[in-house]
Formats: sequence, C-alpha cells, structure tokens
Amino acid sequence: MKSLEDKFSQFEDKNRKAEEGGGAKRIDKQHKAGKLTARERIHLFLDTGTFVEIDKLVTHTCTNFEMEKHLVPGDGFITGYGKVDGRLVYLFAQDFTVFGGSLSRANADKIVKISKLALKMGAPLIGLNDSGGARIQEGVRSLAGYADIFLLNVKSSGVIPQISAIMGPCAGGAVYSPALTDFIFMVKDTSYMFVTGPDVIKAVTQEEVTKEELGGAMTHNTKSGVAHFVGENDEDTLMMIRELLSYLPSNNMEDPPAINNTDSITRENEELQTLVPADPNKPYDILEIINSVVDHHHFLEVMPHYAQNIIIGFARLGGRSVGIVANQPNYLAGVLDIDSSIKAARFVRFCDAFNIPLITFVDVPGFLPGTTQEYGGIIKHGAKLLYAFSEATVPKITVITRKAYGGAYDVMSSKHVGADVNYAYPTAEIAVMGPEGAVNIIFRHEDEEERATRVEDYRENFANPYRAAELGYIDEIILPRQTRLKLIQGLEMTQNKNESNPPKKHSNLPL
Repeated sequence: MKSLEDKFSQFEDKNRKAEEGGGAKRIDKQHKAGKLTARERIHLFLDTGTFVEIDKLVTHTCTNFEMEKHLVPGDGFITGYGKVDGRLVYLFAQDFTVFGGSLSRANADKIVKISKLALKMGAPLIGLNDSGGARIQEGVRSLAGYADIFLLNVKSSGVIPQISAIMGPCAGGAVYSPALTDFIFMVKDTSYMFVTGPDVIKAVTQEEVTKEELGGAMTHNTKSGVAHFVGENDEDTLMMIRELLSYLPSNNMEDPPAINNTDSITRENEELQTLVPADPNKPYDILEIINSVVDHHHFLEVMPHYAQNIIIGFARLGGRSVGIVANQPNYLAGVLDIDSSIKAARFVRFCDAFNIPLITFVDVPGFLPGTTQEYGGIIKHGAKLLYAFSEATVPKITVITRKAYGGAYDVMSSKHVGADVNYAYPTAEIAVMGPEGAVNIIFRHEDEEERATRVEDYRENFANPYRAAELGYIDEIILPRQTRLKLIQGLEMTQNKNESNPPKKHSNLPL
C-alpha cells in the first residue's frame, strides 16, 4: 500500500509532466521561433493568479502507430477559466510542443467541455490556436472532434462572445472553428491560416506560394478579410484581446460594461466646424470626427487594413460602449462595394446580438459601379448591410456629414430602416444622386451652358439636408462641434429601447 507521501508525490509528478508539455528542448524551440508557450500565453492574458485548469491530466486513447507509448498529461491542450479585468472568461490553448498541438479525440472532448461550460455560465470563450491540425494517427476520430467543436461554435454564436487568436499554424479543419467565431486575431510573422498548404497547392494547381503569402497575418488582414486584428507579437495580441473584451458584455442577456466617464459630455471641438470641406469632391478623414467625439479620443478600430472605404470599431460615449460604422471619404470616396458591405454587415449583426448601440457616420456617394462589382454580386452583398441595419433592434443613431446618395442613403441606417435618431450636418447632401449626374439625366437634351445653370439650381434645392428635415427623415440638423453632446443625448434617450422582430426560427440573410 502506498503511503500518503507516495500518493502526493505521484500527484506532483503528474502535474509536473503536464506543465512541462513537450519538454525543455521543444519549449526552447518555441521561444526561438518568437512564440510564447501555451501556459505562458494563458498567464499573460488572464488577471494574475486567476487561472483554474480543467482536465489537466487527460491523455489520448489512441493505440495506432504505437501512440500508446507516447502519453503526455493534458495531451497538448490546456483548458480552463479565469478572469479578465475581474470578469469570468473560459479559454483553451493549444500547446505546439506536444504533438505539434494536433487535435486528438481527447482534446476535442476537452474543448467541448469548456465550450459547454462557457455557454451554460454565459461567459466569453477565447481560443489560443497553435496547431498542426487534425492528429493523423487518430483518423476520423479527430475529424469527428472538430465537427463537435464546430456545432458548439454555431450554438454559442450570438449567445456568448467567441474570440480566436491564431498564434502559430492553423491548417485544414482547424481553420473552421476560428472562422465561426466572432473575431480573429493573428500575430505578424508567426501565425498562418489556410485550408490547404503550399505543398498541396503546388501539387494540385502548380502554383508556388509561400506560407506567408498564402495565409500570413497580413494576407488575412488585407486581402481575404478573414482576420480582424493583427498583433506585433504574442504579448501585443493578447493585450489587444483584453481591450476588445472591455467593450463587450459577457453574454447576450447583459448590457456591455459601463465605466465612470471623466470626459465631459459637453466637450466641443471647433476644428470639426471646418473638417468637412465645402467642395463636395474633396476628401477628408472620417476618423478625425470619430476620434474627436468619443470618450478620451480612443477608438478601437476593427479590420483597419481591409475594405478601408468603411470604418468599423468600438468606442465609448458617456462611459457606454458603442459600435461605430462610418464611410471613409479618404478611401474610394467612401463608396460602398462588396468587401465593405460584408465587413460592416457582420459587425452590425454582432453589435445587435450583444446589445451594443450603433452609431453610424454617413458620407456615401453610392455603390461602386462596374462589371467586377456586378458579376461579384454587389446586389446580394450590398443587401447584407441593408439587412443587418434593418434587422438590428439596438439603439441606432445616425449622423450624415456630407453625401447620402441613392440607395446607399437608405442602406446606411436611415430613418426608413429603423434608425432611432437621425442627425445631419449643414453640409449634408441627401438626394437620389449628385447634381451633375441628375442634371445629365433630366436635362440631357439641353446644351452645356444651360446644364451648368441647372447643376447650380439642383445643388441649391436638393444637395442639402433641409428637404429631408422638412419631411421628418432627419430629426435635427446639428453643428459639427455639437456631435459629441448630441450623440450622448441620443444614447441616453434610447437607453431603455424595447423593440423586437417578429417571432421566427431564424432569418434568411442574403448569403
């Protein structure tokens, strides 16, 4: 019979082996690659001393390829819970030093357990991914594990925030769980995502491409739009996730956390008075308006490198968390196209799911014309943004700074698709189209000189906010310097908004 000392010693030995992961050599290799270990990431990410590990001693049950001779407590996945800024979160981290962080059936069960706990307790789920994908030795059992995880991702969608950090390779089936989550963070130079790697692509299509070009952090942040944020290194990325969480509620039944606001709600910025140029064709940076009016001039931009003709992100107004959508006149004149419509639509739906009020800044000349856009399905993709704003029942406040032309005026959270408060600057132009385009259609048979007079006439009568204000489509015309106060007043007024859509199994978004 073992003594108490032997039993405690056995326990300590198993704990030590679990915490050693793949051993000192592999940990050193991880560090030399510029990456932290899974445990280092967890302890850096969570509030100090709050991590509680679950399933620390789980091992795989595979006997193929002599796998029974290779057992590591934890099997390369670390799961548990802890706190971020004092709030409960659940998380898992893949340990690349153990079997390349590959997913076994046992690992899948660990993630399923932690996902169900997160769903039951109503707390965010964060995945720190660093994995070679499915464990080949386990075959279909590993694939089944992925599918179980996917199902829970979908069931949790819109109920708890789900955040994925890609902190190493992520290939094959491993990419689809992150793709189903709300936000994806990647690390510059050390993280990759692809369904099929460079070697397979070369064998099948003869294309030669590097891992970085195919699925690196900047590829997915600039070209594909798969990722939402990019960090300089592991530490930077983990701190960015903590910041994002500060704007989000723990679940869909709660409001986002409010903080004590020390930034005066009546603060004005005279520079806003001249920021929007008198010349309607001259660009300006909408970020200057956003940064000026939000609390402490701090704006967390989401997907800053992708579809830059639209800006999305989180900020606070009067201490309350808000989601901001804004056309960017500095890039493609702020026009709506396929990429920007999809980018904004998903963000609007996320904010609506998690009770985050929406602030929309409008300066949009219309939808981008051309065969590339039409063949690419701009009609259905543009409809996604229209659908998202129409479906959203959170407080919606809109500010038209300059152009609001055609169908794009309707789409950008207009009064007609359910916005609660609609403001406009005196510089706003709300019309079916710009003066030149309208005159060239209506008066196309007149000579050039007559048409020039008509353009000025049209500009005077239609390229302003007053016709819309007369019809009640604009609630108030405001001076730019008043923007902060007016937005906060609108948020206070809509704080107890109670609106719901007709009962249904689910909507049929134009995918």
